[in-house]
Amino acid sequence: MDDLTGKVAVVTGGASGIGFETARQLASHGVKLVLADVEPRALGAAVGHLRNAGAEAIGINCNVSDLGAVRQLADEAFNAMGAVHILFNNAGVAVGGPTAEMSHEDWRWIIDVDLWGPIHGVEAFLPRMIEQGEGGHLLFTASFAGLVPNEGLGPYCVAKYGVVALAEVLHRELRPHDIGTSVLCPMRVETNIGSSERNRPASLGGPDASPGVADQGETNEDLAGRVLDVGSVAALTVDALRANRLYILPHDESRSFIAKRFERIDRTFDQQPDLGDIPVPPP
Repeated sequence: MDDLTGKVAVVTGGASGIGFETARQLASHGVKLVLADVEPRALGAAVGHLRNAGAEAIGINCNVSDLGAVRQLADEAFNAMGAVHILFNNAGVAVGGPTAEMSHEDWRWIIDVDLWGPIHGVEAFLPRMIEQGEGGHLLFTASFAGLVPNEGLGPYCVAKYGVVALAEVLHRELRPHDIGTSVLCPMRVETNIGSSERNRPASLGGPDASPGVADQGETNEDLAGRVLDVGSVAALTVDALRANRLYILPHDESRSFIAKRFERIDRTFDQQPDLGDIPVPPP
């Protein structure tokens, strides 16, 4: 998608952070925008900012964990803009702490938003994008935690590994439809995901029930990776969209961790015995 002029993008979690900054940069390429977010006040401010800068943008309040709400988002986006060419499944939340201490509600909240949210986006938008026959691109925000296990982020890792797998499958399946796929896998970025408990619903315990994630700032030396500004990450995301690059890896320092994971997998073939060397008890 080298020429983005006049294309339409839907961005979930679009009122702040990576979502908003990517939307702002897409607007500079002439993209029309539909921002979706669960926070109405922040959403209104974000849309106002884009419009004041000359962008064509609307905002739609949407909880991505609700399939009906995402289907409504798709209806309103197609009705308002006439088409959708780019879908950025970006909305995300996090909890921290040992996996053994996670409550069922912790798991539910993370999986509902971080994994079911992107699945809902695919369900609601992709068939219509294929049917309109104009090509397009799917973007997903996953994480470094979707490529390498991170201690203290068990539910988050499970969800983000799923998002990476979803993007990888779609990257293969959608080639005949001229629809590209990219998945963003950063380490730390200057966003407010560290305070995502503010949006945890009462039905899943509310804000006070959320075990907080570790401090994401530069002062926390226990976490790997620099804290990148959202502008740089968004610029790389837009570049990947235009180039149809599957993986978006903003942190060079994540490379060795990713390589070590696959080296561990590969070593297993040499470490385990051949199937024929293992005695099998008679039935």
